[in-house]
Amino acid sequence: MLRTALRNVLAHKARLLMTALAVLLGVAFVSGTLVFGDSVAGAFDNAAAKNLKGVAASVQANGASGPGGSEGKPITGLDTELARKIRALPGVASVRPTVNGEATLAAKDGSPVNADNNWLNLATNYLPAKDGKDSRFPLTAGRGPAAEGELVLDTRTAEKTGYRIGDTVRFATDGPALTKKLVGTVSTDDPRVAAGGTLTLFDTPTAQKLFLHAGQFDEITVAAKAGTDERALTARVQTLLPEKGARVVSGADLAAQQSGGGAGDSGFFAKLLMVFAGIALFVGGFIIANTFTMLIAQRSREIALMRAVGASRRQVVRSVLAEAAVLGLGASAAGFALGLGIAAAMRPLLNATGADLPDGPLVITTSTVASSLAVGVLVTVLAAWLPSRKAAKIAPIEALSTVDQAPPARALVIRNVLGALLTGAGVLVMLHVSTFRITSQDHVQIAMLGSGLTVSGMIVLAPLLSRPLITLAGKVTTRWFGVSGKLAKENALRNPRRTAATASALMIGFTLITALTVAGHSTQQSLDKQVAQGLTADYSVSNSSHRGSLEPGAADKVARVPGVAAAVPVTSTRFGTKSGPVVITGTDPKAFGKTTELDFQAGSLRDIGPGKIAVSDEFADKAGLKVGATLDVGTDTGKTEKKKLTVVGVYAQTRAVQDALGTLADVFPHSGTKKLDKVLVKAEPGKDAGLERKIRTALGDSPLLDVQNQEQFIKSQGGQITMALNMMYGLLGMAVVIAVLGVVNTLAMSVFERTREIGMLRAIGLDRVGIKHMVRLESVVISLFGAVLGIGTGIFLAWAGGSLMASSMKTYEMALPWGSLGIFLVLALAIGVLAAIWPARRAARLNMLSSIQSA
Repeated sequence: MLRTALRNVLAHKARLLMTALAVLLGVAFVSGTLVFGDSVAGAFDNAAAKNLKGVAASVQANGASGPGGSEGKPITGLDTELARKIRALPGVASVRPTVNGEATLAAKDGSPVNADNNWLNLATNYLPAKDGKDSRFPLTAGRGPAAEGELVLDTRTAEKTGYRIGDTVRFATDGPALTKKLVGTVSTDDPRVAAGGTLTLFDTPTAQKLFLHAGQFDEITVAAKAGTDERALTARVQTLLPEKGARVVSGADLAAQQSGGGAGDSGFFAKLLMVFAGIALFVGGFIIANTFTMLIAQRSREIALMRAVGASRRQVVRSVLAEAAVLGLGASAAGFALGLGIAAAMRPLLNATGADLPDGPLVITTSTVASSLAVGVLVTVLAAWLPSRKAAKIAPIEALSTVDQAPPARALVIRNVLGALLTGAGVLVMLHVSTFRITSQDHVQIAMLGSGLTVSGMIVLAPLLSRPLITLAGKVTTRWFGVSGKLAKENALRNPRRTAATASALMIGFTLITALTVAGHSTQQSLDKQVAQGLTADYSVSNSSHRGSLEPGAADKVARVPGVAAAVPVTSTRFGTKSGPVVITGTDPKAFGKTTELDFQAGSLRDIGPGKIAVSDEFADKAGLKVGATLDVGTDTGKTEKKKLTVVGVYAQTRAVQDALGTLADVFPHSGTKKLDKVLVKAEPGKDAGLERKIRTALGDSPLLDVQNQEQFIKSQGGQITMALNMMYGLLGMAVVIAVLGVVNTLAMSVFERTREIGMLRAIGLDRVGIKHMVRLESVVISLFGAVLGIGTGIFLAWAGGSLMASSMKTYEMALPWGSLGIFLVLALAIGVLAAIWPARRAARLNMLSSIQSA
């Protein structure tokens, strides 16, 4: 029986090609993802090890945001005296006191570098030895910084920004733009720089002036003498540290932190790829099952004869499964090889989008190879299991029966009942989800369960649904294409299970794409509406730094710009109340009305003044407030104190003004930064041309400045949704490609089993063009059937799951993207036409007499 299985694989190479491709693509996705994840993790480990070579311990300030970075400056405790004491410890070879900060560069063309990821724009001090060089940052050109007006960049950053030695570099740390002369470039193994960051070096006094105070440091790294125990040295350093304000981390732990931090995002992406690899393999399972079902139907006489000469049912099952295992192993091996190419290509592809992952060799582990091959073989064998059971049930008497038999009526009845139960359960769960607001992770899992049940039920019900939908489509094909259209309809209806299995692969892809598109479009529309709600300002000016903000005088500077009608300062601070935290936005109430429209249910902007605030309707309901009530808020300005505010108005909550609105005088003194969050700008009528450039100039043209008009502001708020959708489309494209292979495979095998029938049609007058039309229309009908089911199911899931967004977005409403849905239908039509090219040509070229004589 094993020899028979191997012979069958070799005898049906062409028929199994598409099935092998489905397995190959799915395994390539899995293996590529695993190898990519291991390779990136290894690259970050190597980079971190090189960057921290010789570092035995690192003394850092408490509150540091990560290795080498800190917040809550200025920092005390890490100073020149502490560095001297550590240097005197036994086993210490050298001590490196460093100052760390962030410096966002403006490229030579004026554009900011990493404006949305300022935490990657590293800045530190250059610490030369007696020879004038810093061993941690080897010079590649020029010299190190030696005066306040000089700086050094890493080589990659200099190339990216276009600066050369001698150029004046413009940058910002947290406020106005600064300029210094570029005197040299260095190399670095810091994985954060390899991950797309920039590195700017200053002399130590300049770095302290920019980020700390004279004599202060926020990290002291310690190198150990040969033979010194790293852990013991770390413990000795700990004894010198003040009780509060600093901590010591061993070099090994620090390397793990830097490596893990850089590999985190790529690890998330690898997990995301694995999810879509699973979807691709799931879709491929339909093709495999369909292929083996058709092969068994075509070999029913052969299997019956094997039974007649003594083969048992178990031997037949083993033969089919062995055939599947051989096919799966071969396809998986080829898929693994292709996966190596995918893993190698993924790094430069992501780097082209700004990821800048560190270079390194591909890491291929034994577990990755075994997992990839096991997944491919397992999916293939499982998909072939049901067809193998069907093969085992073929009785010897069936050796003289027809090849293509309709499925037993009883089996279809059982299937329809099961499908109705699954679909009904899924619909009920999703209706339950749509009724209640989602408030916990459990509710999300319920929504996922309902979606899975609904899709599974539709897959099981597909044979039942195929008859009315394909009959309806057949009326169109018959009317437009005559006999060829009618034959295409009959061929599609001949075996509902096969048609449904082929269409189901497409249905899964279209369900996911449609659900994502509808949900994404609805969220985008609602977010745009929420962002724009009540906002009438022409420009919003803010600081793009993650901890940055605008100087208190920024609004006055903007107000003096010609063409500006109003410049309104805005800042927000969190206060504590008996009902929980409240965010109060401080501004100039009189000018605020020129840039924002609030829907007041009681009171107005004119009523707001010192000690008087307006609250949102949502916070008023939560805290039980109404006009005239007094709100006690707690502040924290070095000492805890209470402040009484009188409620003089209630407005509909918006994204621009959330919990409460008060005067700048009441809010600003209690803000942690003592700076403005943003400035809203209203332009004079007809004078907004070139105003953005004038505003930037008035505020020092800092690379950190973010000056956006209404359209840009709205787009920036929802840009991540569009990016996420585009990435999802690309990943789901793999599942659709595999589904297309399934259509091609089904049609090709259908043409083979209908060889005699096609010969008879040719004999009674149907020409080659008619045969091509018949096969193409059958393909189009199947593709459209799968697309209609998928689009319908996807819309329902997006509608029912809308409460997931409605819970956190008050303005959420489902909006159907009719243009995109129309494109999906056109795509299904194109898939049907393209998938039929080869099978239609093959059918049209069959010799009439040979076809009639075929067994």
